[in-house]
Amino acid sequence: MSDRLEAGQKAPDFTLPDETGKPVSLHDYRGEKVIVYFYPAAGTPGCTTEACDFRDNINSLKSAGYQVLGVSKDTTADLAKFRDDQGLNFPLLSDLDLTVHNEYAAYGEKSLYGKTVTGVIRSTIVVGEDGTVELPLYNVKATGHVKSLRKKLGLDAA
Repeated sequence: MSDRLEAGQKAPDFTLPDETGKPVSLHDYRGEKVIVYFYPAAGTPGCTTEACDFRDNINSLKSAGYQVLGVSKDTTADLAKFRDDQGLNFPLLSDLDLTVHNEYAAYGEKSLYGKTVTGVIRSTIVVGEDGTVELPLYNVKATGHVKSLRKKLGLDAA
């Protein structure tokens, strides 16, 4: 597991297949701000809540200059089903071997119901237009996350 990313660091570049199998690279978004969020599994209750929260806020995020990329260890077929079932309107990327999860420190030991387990750490990394980390958030809560994120990005009044 990598050390957690910090603001000002260069965000690790990556290329992953989206839910249709098309390769998507972080560097394709250079010049735009990107919210890269890592979630444990498509279709689970918390991940569905978080994804739908991004879906419902996508227009206001885009109008503020942010693109959203969701990353999980799911297959592209599972991601396509998740997108279709929930009407998701942003790319879902498949990181089957967890390479990108590890580069972003979004995989490792975490506490789950009082036990230490190894798994996906729900994380959100905001990458600036120049490819550097602007806001790294780890161990985020699925419910209310986008509202909290919007506040941290100064998109909503306090």
